Amino acid sequence: MSKEVDYDAVRKDIAACMEQPGYDDGSAGPVFVRLAWHSAGTYCKDTKTGGSNGAGMRYEKEGGDPANAGLQHARVFLEPVKAKHENLSYADLWTLAGVVAIEEMGGPKIEWKAGRTDFTDDSKVPPRGRLPDGAQAEDHLRAVFGRMGFTDDEIITLSGAHNLGRCHADRSGFEGPWVMRPTVFSNQYYKMLKNMEWKPKEWSGPKQYANDDLGQELMMLETDLALLKMNKDLVHKYADDKDAFFDDFAKVFAKLIELGVDRKDAGYEAAPKKSNDAGAPGQEGNDGQASIVKHDDVKKTRSSKL
Repeated sequence: MSKEVDYDAVRKDIAACMEQPGYDDGSAGPVFVRLAWHSAGTYCKDTKTGGSNGAGMRYEKEGGDPANAGLQHARVFLEPVKAKHENLSYADLWTLAGVVAIEEMGGPKIEWKAGRTDFTDDSKVPPRGRLPDGAQAEDHLRAVFGRMGFTDDEIITLSGAHNLGRCHADRSGFEGPWVMRPTVFSNQYYKMLKNMEWKPKEWSGPKQYANDDLGQELMMLETDLALLKMNKDLVHKYADDKDAFFDDFAKVFAKLIELGVDRKDAGYEAAPKKSNDAGAPGQEGNDGQASIVKHDDVKKTRSSKL
């Protein structure tokens, strides 16, 4: 399948649809990164289930997971790209969109390989509850990321994705961006953790943190402050050395989006030929398969991402 797709053209088309006036900070880049991360973050190294293969978020069983609230926007933004490149799998599209978005927003070049295929029904969709909860701390992070095969240092590195995007009260319950320029990939997130004092925010929502000097817009979550307990030296290193962070992030994000990918696994079917076949976001299966998640069925969650 990969031989039939012009991936250079796909990259250009993804970059072209990143600008989204009226959506968040005018860019779909951060939500593309979140889509790639959540599509891979269901992986379990012990059971070899979940991961970035399959594009299971097309089905209610995964797409309706409260932790994936808001990701229907990313999938809809990318649908014209899928329609233009009909032999491209959704699983490849979503992961490549995250890679392209990071690069387009000033981040490092990340190795990406094609070959993911799409489930034809929801029988291999992993169970819910495998994604992080921003209200919890280091033990929770170790349990979630350890299940995927990541170390403490890799958890800290991947958390640098919080340089992008913002939380939404109508999705996670949390509200606000982590950094001042949430559409630019940088190491500012670590600078904020290193140099700023974060105190519980006084508001009616779930527990999050604010800085008195920065006002109430910028925020941190329990999972962010946990990084200082896990390896404060590494947080400080990334705050002081952007190149070191970029180098490490490129490697760990590449590892993330490869989770669950077995290009020799005959159990995975190829993507449908047309974008309006069973499996297109927001539509019902037309061949008796499990119904696809509807955009208005997404519920609130305390996800630790964007």
